[in-house]
Amino acid sequence: MTLVANWRFLGPLALTVFILGASADSLSAPVASPSVSGLPLQKIADIPLGGRPTRFDYASLDAGRHLLFLAHLGDSELIVFNTITSRVVGRIPNIESVHGVLAISQLGRVYATATGANEVVVIDIGTLQVTARVPTGAYPDGMAYAPEARKLYVSDKNGGTATVIDVGSNRPVASIPLGGEVGNAQYDSVSKHIFVNEQTHSELVEVDPERDQVIARIPLPGAKGNHGLLIDPAQHLAFIACEDNNRLVVLDLRTRAVKAMFGTGKDPDVLAYDERHGLLYVAGEAGVVSMYRIGRDAVSKIGDGYIGSNAHVVAVDSDTHISYFPLRDVAGKPVLRVFWSHP
Repeated sequence: MTLVANWRFLGPLALTVFILGASADSLSAPVASPSVSGLPLQKIADIPLGGRPTRFDYASLDAGRHLLFLAHLGDSELIVFNTITSRVVGRIPNIESVHGVLAISQLGRVYATATGANEVVVIDIGTLQVTARVPTGAYPDGMAYAPEARKLYVSDKNGGTATVIDVGSNRPVASIPLGGEVGNAQYDSVSKHIFVNEQTHSELVEVDPERDQVIARIPLPGAKGNHGLLIDPAQHLAFIACEDNNRLVVLDLRTRAVKAMFGTGKDPDVLAYDERHGLLYVAGEAGVVSMYRIGRDAVSKIGDGYIGSNAHVVAVDSDTHISYFPLRDVAGKPVLRVFWSHP
C-alpha cells in the first residue's frame, strides 16, 4: 500500500497517524506535491465519506478520542470519522438539516443543531446514540459551552436569541434576546464568558453565564455580516469572519478595540486554529481558505489558497497539524480532503 509519495514533507507524528490508520481503499489519491500554492499546506488524501453529494456545515473534533464529527446538512445526518483509522465509523441519522455540531469531551457527548426541527440533538459519544432532543429558538446554528456553569449556548440565527441549555438535565433554562440576527458563539476561558456575533448591528455580544444576561455590546467597525467566530484566550483575541464584506476582524478582548482587519476569500464561514503552530484557518464558500499567523504581539496574513468547490468548513488537529475539509461533490461523491501543515 502506497500512502504518501513525498513522505519527507510530513511531520513524523502526522505520517505515523496515517501509516497506522489508513488503508488502500480509504485513500483515493496519494500525495504528489504541495497542493495549495503559497500556503504551508501539503495534501495527504481525499477520503470517501459516503452519502449523497449534498451540503456540509460545521465540524467538531474530539482529539482525545480521535473522532471528527461532520454535519452533513443535506443528508440530515452526523458523520463520525476516526482520524486514526481514517475511516467513517458511524452515521447518526434523523438530525433534520443539521448545522452546528459541538463535541464536549469532558461530558462524553456531542450536541448537534437540527435547524429543520428547531432543536438540539444530544448524542452519547460512546454509543453514538441519541439520548435527548431539546427545543430551541428559530434556526439554531452555532453552539458554545460554558463548563463552570454547565450550560450550552445555542445561537438562534433567525430568532435573535441565544437558547441556554442546562447540560445536567438537557433542558432549556433561558432564552437571551440579542437584538438581531445571530451569528456564531464562543466561550472565552479567561473571562469565563460567552461571546456571540450579532450581525444586524455589527456587534459582538458578551454574556455572563452566571446570570444569563448580556453584559456588554462591543461595536465592530468595518464588519458586515459578522458570522464566524473563534477566540484565542491565550492571546486575548477574538477572530471574526464577516461574510458580507469578506473580512477578518481581529478584536482585542482586553481593550475591546479592533486590532486589525484583513481580507479573506469570498464568503468566509468557518474558522479553525492550530494553537501549536499559531496558524488560523478561515474557510469560505468559494472554496478558498485564508491563513494567518498568530504571534505574541502581531497577526499577519500568510495568503489565500483554493481547496476545492464549496470548501467552507475546516477542522484542525493541533497535535498532528492535520486539517480536514469536507467537500460535498468531488467527481459526484462527498470526500474529506486532508492536509498537513508545516510551520
